[in-house]
Amino acid sequence: MTDSYSFLEFFWTMLIVFIFVVWIFILFRCIMDIFSSRDLSGFAKFAWLLFIFLFVFIGVFAYVIIRGGKMHQHEMARNQERQDEFASYVREVGASDGGSANELTRLAALKESGHLTEAEFAQQKAKILG
Repeated sequence: MTDSYSFLEFFWTMLIVFIFVVWIFILFRCIMDIFSSRDLSGFAKFAWLLFIFLFVFIGVFAYVIIRGGKMHQHEMARNQERQDEFASYVREVGASDGGSANELTRLAALKESGHLTEAEFAQQKAKILG
């Protein structure tokens, strides 16, 4: 009797490993969603985590079935918040770059209207340009 590892046994082993890796990925996604959910109270988060850790496979599948749609909504909301923060940062940085040009334009308008003398304009211009 020789110990040979057939192709079917190899395929079965690879399938089990793949399913286990996918389950681990889903487990971590569920845990991340529980912690980041704003619509769950602290007790509800604790209860879901306890359920997932006590009933390992059933808990994850129950969470995905019950709250799977909200997981997608939470992820979209987090992505939208990140996008808004990035856009705000870009607007803030962009505004600061054009700030000196805007200040000089404003000072020139004040000089043209007679509210600033030539000396005051030169002093403020030197301060802005450094």
